[in-house]
Amino acid sequence: LDFKSLVLQGFNLMQNAHCIKTLVMEDMMKVRAGIVGPQDSVNLMCDIAKEFDNFISVPFVYQRVEDTVKIVQKNRHTVDFWVFSGMTPYTVASQAFSEPFFFYPQLNGSSLTQVLVEIAYKDRRNLERVSIDSLNKRILHETYQDLCISDEEIYLYEYPGYVPIDEIVTFHHDLFKDNKVDTCVTCLRSVYERLQSQGIPVYRITPTRANIRHTFKTAYQLWETQHFKQSQIAVILIQTGNMVNATDHPTLSYDLHRLNLELQSPILAYAESISGSFVSLGTGKFCIFSTRGSLQQGQHSVSLLEKLSLITDLPSNIGIGYGETSLTAEENARLALHHAQNYGHFCAFLVNDNEVIEGPLQEKLSISYDYSIDNKEISEKLKQAGVTITTYNKLLSVQKAQSNHAITTADVAKWLKMTPRNASRILAGLAEQGLAEIIGEEAPVSRGRPRKLYRIRIDRE
Repeated sequence: LDFKSLVLQGFNLMQNAHCIKTLVMEDMMKVRAGIVGPQDSVNLMCDIAKEFDNFISVPFVYQRVEDTVKIVQKNRHTVDFWVFSGMTPYTVASQAFSEPFFFYPQLNGSSLTQVLVEIAYKDRRNLERVSIDSLNKRILHETYQDLCISDEEIYLYEYPGYVPIDEIVTFHHDLFKDNKVDTCVTCLRSVYERLQSQGIPVYRITPTRANIRHTFKTAYQLWETQHFKQSQIAVILIQTGNMVNATDHPTLSYDLHRLNLELQSPILAYAESISGSFVSLGTGKFCIFSTRGSLQQGQHSVSLLEKLSLITDLPSNIGIGYGETSLTAEENARLALHHAQNYGHFCAFLVNDNEVIEGPLQEKLSISYDYSIDNKEISEKLKQAGVTITTYNKLLSVQKAQSNHAITTADVAKWLKMTPRNASRILAGLAEQGLAEIIGEEAPVSRGRPRKLYRIRIDRE
């Protein structure tokens, strides 16, 4: 019996250990939301966060709003996204970091109404002589209008981001001492405490529970979308010239093999930098499999092209494709490589999961465009004009890149790597079919005729 009891106890301990391990693993797999703000705001937000099963909250309480930067700096690699208690800590963090996942619950009319109810019905104070900070003027006006109360004597301190606390305290203090207001309303805890210590009637606006819930949902959805994108498959196709046909002399085949081995060295180093898998597809042709996130965080493909150009004069091109499957990513990479080879030597193009083409990646000014169109009417007119859908989409992208949203034959010739005569023919053909119009002329830099300014018709117009 003692032996059976020991076995049973051991079995129970194993079960408990397994349950604990499972719970720990589940927590490790959950998204971590960093919640930053004063104690009461953090407590409320953490309490609401318990309603969500897809992430766990990590509280960070500050005494001064300026401490926000230190908190984010110290914990930025342990948190997936950040939710701040209000606009002020959010602005402080955004100015110091370029993180894409910063959020805060925005105050609205419901938040203000909640405070006004407390002022009027609980403390019986006048709602028409109030000073308010941080709120949007439209929200203030609409809330008072909905309550059928005049806001003519309301003093609003509206600011877009971060303002020193002393400045906001002075705003409220001076209005109250000058007998221009009877009550002060603030969105900041530190301002609330300072005014309260001075014996000034003050109330604090806080986000409603509904606002906080909405912020958590939005933050998680945006993080999940971005995380999904980062985990997409990335295929990088690299081709150096046409090394097979570079020479037909059999005695030079060894030189080609040596060159092929030389090219592999920087390509392998690049594959390692983006945690990719390297595959040789033949002489001068290589492929790397990785993820979108690793590729975006690793070395730029342009640096690889520069290294290849130092090894051989044969032109190298790179095509990058993103996709949910390896097949889709590879097809997009082949399309990107095709566009890179058509554009010129030593350039890279990218085709993303939405089949949008971007490039050339090595130039400061690049364009992105689709290679399909859904408008049948425009498609038919393009055929009549003798212009391909891809060329039309390129022109739209070039036009969008121009400050005046118009293009000339010189712009088309430059971006599409063609002669001015061919560019002129394309624009004239589009104008004949009503897909472009002449909107003016551009004065020439040197002698010559003024250049016509065209505006291409957009598909959705």
